[in-house]
Amino acid sequence: MSKIPVSQEGKQKKTFTGQEPSVDTFDAIQTRRSIRSFIEKPVEDEKLQRILKAVRMAPSWGNIQCWRLIVIRDSRTRKAISELTGSFDRSFHYVPKTNPAKRGIVEAPVLIAVCADPSQFGPLQSKHYYMIDIGLATQNLMLSARALGLGTVFVGVFDEEKVRRLLNVPSNIRVVGLFPLGHPRKAKDRGPSRKPLHEFVFHEKWGKRLRTDPDSARGAES
Repeated sequence: MSKIPVSQEGKQKKTFTGQEPSVDTFDAIQTRRSIRSFIEKPVEDEKLQRILKAVRMAPSWGNIQCWRLIVIRDSRTRKAISELTGSFDRSFHYVPKTNPAKRGIVEAPVLIAVCADPSQFGPLQSKHYYMIDIGLATQNLMLSARALGLGTVFVGVFDEEKVRRLLNVPSNIRVVGLFPLGHPRKAKDRGPSRKPLHEFVFHEKWGKRLRTDPDSARGAES
């Protein structure tokens, strides 16, 4: 069974050796949480490097690897970026400075700005594949952070133009997401509820739902 390394909570280690106990890949997927509050503790360089390498190994269309990452430690820059985040109300109107991760960007010792170059391949069949590739890469980022005992969250609503200027990002590059990274202030045992499989899994063709009994490997059509 596929496994990835994870650090044990409560055990103090001076360096990350890569020999820590491992957690099943599916456990990492199921226990990952969106973390928006962090303790005042640096992110170990060894762990950060492993996360960046996990991003590097993500699949991408044509192996173009369109992602570009900016690792931000400077507290003044993180503070300035936090002031540029926002959210959308129910009418999808942008509301500045209301993002729930605003404080977390300030608290986290590391902020990763994930960028992409859309011009490398453009839309194919009306699909913007650079966004798909960024999704694949950042899923690696989030799961590897979880595996190493760290927490993060995807922050996608912000004033992109101002963030671009602040970080000297070229005008042809999109700033897709922000990821504060650090040691969680507290563990989150439960995540939001998920839809049951029969609500989104079809059997053979659209509309033929597959009912899955959670206590059985068998399924039934409906």
